[in-house]
Amino acid sequence: MVDVHCHLNFKAFENDYDEVIKRAVEAGVDTIINVGTKLDTSQRAVEMASQYDNLYAIVGVHPHHADKVTLEKSHPEQSEGSLDDWMKQLKQIAKSSTKVVAIGEIGMDNYRYQSNGITDPKAQRELFERQIELAYKLKLPLQIHNRHAGKEILEVLNAHKNLLMNIPGMFHCFSGNLAFLKRVLDLGFYVGFDGNITYKGLAPGEDTSLPDLVKATPIDKIVIETDSPYLTPEPHRGSRNEPSYAIIISRVIAQIKGIPFEEVVSQTNKNTHTIFRLNS
Repeated sequence: MVDVHCHLNFKAFENDYDEVIKRAVEAGVDTIINVGTKLDTSQRAVEMASQYDNLYAIVGVHPHHADKVTLEKSHPEQSEGSLDDWMKQLKQIAKSSTKVVAIGEIGMDNYRYQSNGITDPKAQRELFERQIELAYKLKLPLQIHNRHAGKEILEVLNAHKNLLMNIPGMFHCFSGNLAFLKRVLDLGFYVGFDGNITYKGLAPGEDTSLPDLVKATPIDKIVIETDSPYLTPEPHRGSRNEPSYAIIISRVIAQIKGIPFEEVVSQTNKNTHTIFRLNS
């Protein structure tokens, strides 16, 4: 089985990532894709992929960090570099290893977090568009982050259809409604489901349950992800998430869809290899 999205490259795992990887393999999760959210975590994902045969990397800049780049050159003292600088560095990171399998997690986010308000939508959009352009140049699929920004993300993707690959990529930690799901699938994207499919009730701002979205998504369009260290599935919610829990997510998807667990594993593995063209 493959965990297509986790963050072993984050500080939460800096002291025991080797043990976490071993636990995942023992549980049956034999391939792990680490995802960057900034330049430094993207570089770390590449470094970790070079150390382990069963690790791969996805590199990119999350929309929450769009406000750290100088788009208008208006506040250089608050910037971590120009957008051109970031794209140049990200391109170098992406080209530094054949184990980089996508550009992500990229996208847009209109949710207001306690620790971080809504980043300027214009800055988010420009960062998103530039990373779509980079993925096109490098012939890599996209791994997309969306939270309460489905309308804007679809606008960007439809405006850049000519830059999308034949298999354009996947939406990470999918949420939304059935109409949004249909439009995402019609564009050719796959969708990832995480441990939050085990939570009761609706997430803030959502009107469609995750189990209903799982039911409506064809199994040949689903991939499994944990988003470790976040979104820990029940019954472990409240503790640190880790890739071995992808097994739990797969079993819940099997229950929701009324199909054998082995079918979920086999088909989602196939889907992952179709999107990312993994070597293993």
